[in-house]
Amino acid sequence: MLYLGREHADDGAPAGPSWIAVVVPPALEVPDAPEPPATGSDAEGTAVDHPDLRRLLERYPLSALRAMGAQMTARDAGLATTATALAAWHARSAYCPACGGRTEVTEAGWARRCTDCATVHFPRTDPAVIMTATDESDRLLLVRGATWAPRRYSVVAGFVEAGESVEAAVAREVWEETGLRVAEVEYVASQPWPFPRSLMLGCRARLAPGKDQPRPDGQEVVEARLVSRDELTAAADDGSILLPGPTSIARLLIEDWYGGPIVS
Repeated sequence: MLYLGREHADDGAPAGPSWIAVVVPPALEVPDAPEPPATGSDAEGTAVDHPDLRRLLERYPLSALRAMGAQMTARDAGLATTATALAAWHARSAYCPACGGRTEVTEAGWARRCTDCATVHFPRTDPAVIMTATDESDRLLLVRGATWAPRRYSVVAGFVEAGESVEAAVAREVWEETGLRVAEVEYVASQPWPFPRSLMLGCRARLAPGKDQPRPDGQEVVEARLVSRDELTAAADDGSILLPGPTSIARLLIEDWYGGPIVS
């Protein structure tokens, strides 16, 4: 059980329920319904067994947050993102990286303490960059990853390396994946991406003028193309390009360049 926090009013006073995430291992049998909480309890989210629970757990694993997020309120999406990120970290942190000893949950799920050396470990967040890169004609650079389904395209993205700035990471990722040079970088927005522990830093990049067509690296990226707004509209209409889902920062960045929502 992981404590996610408590709702507060604008003046900082407690004004709502506390929220708790319950991590259910895939093979765990759902127990009988527990007794309801005592009257006046401000805790919500107690697990109960109802006829659809097992089917829901099978149908919607943690990764389905990508598909379900668009149907949630901002508050619920934030709670689900935090719960997913914490659950993924706990699943990968059973042993201490300092001495190899077993760790145990502490701080209401926000830390793990080594039972041998007593070192306390906290959830990691790995920075990653994601960017719309455009050329002199304001065409958008789209790529298809090697592991993606056919017709699925998105914008370039990758992890920030040790000692690297966001701007340098943007330029390096575009160069490595498509052979194109970046002249300018502008920060736009960020999005936590708990698969398992990234913070996506969204940017706009302007490509250096006078370069050739993009050349995919053949490893991470197998297709790369520059498209105008009219070309993207036609491709989205006929299904030859499938764009990222509406909850992703990739879609936000693409629609920021496009000038509005894209029906696809």
